[in-house]
Amino acid sequence: MSGGDFDFEPERGLPAKLPEGERVLWKGAPEAMGLAVRVLHIRKVAVYFLALAAWKGLSAQAAGLPLAEAAGRFGTMISFGILATGILGLIAWGYARTTVYTITDKRLVIRSGIALPVTINLPFTRIDGASLRLFSDNTGDIPLTPNKADRVPAVLLWPHMRPWRLKRPEPMLRSVPDAVHVASLLTTALKGQPVRMQQRETAAAAPGLPQPA
Repeated sequence: MSGGDFDFEPERGLPAKLPEGERVLWKGAPEAMGLAVRVLHIRKVAVYFLALAAWKGLSAQAAGLPLAEAAGRFGTMISFGILATGILGLIAWGYARTTVYTITDKRLVIRSGIALPVTINLPFTRIDGASLRLFSDNTGDIPLTPNKADRVPAVLLWPHMRPWRLKRPEPMLRSVPDAVHVASLLTTALKGQPVRMQQRETAAAAPGLPQPA
């Protein structure tokens, strides 16, 4: 997907200009590898096909089939595994490439979608809190707790949502680089405290942006 697909945006990741007085604190995107591993479970899929290939090959040998046929069955399943993991990797790359998280001093905006971009606007008045799950590579997931009265449809949020919360979906920034810094900044902004403007960006995407409620 080329950068020209989002030339309509007045600012990367935003479908419309922010209201007067509102400022961007941070802008970034998820890491593709993190999406592949923790959202699409690419490692588990690879292990599954490897085990299935080994079982196919060993079963063929145990049945007395020629070594060439056993190797062929093993190779066929490995090929399916490579195809499956390749597709998952491409999906992860596509979401990482087209997602932009924007934190302002009043809201979080999530722009995402490979075939059909969707912009989700989450004013801080609709969010009760945020937490952090940190990983060994310093990326992390930052789930948000929405107000009880608010509900964003899971079909719009995925994959930017907390797992297994389909009845009451919780928005989540996935595999964010420098996650401790981002979580700290977001938590401070949620509390309404002054935050020094950040110029750092971490990665490379609907009609107008509504005012915060």
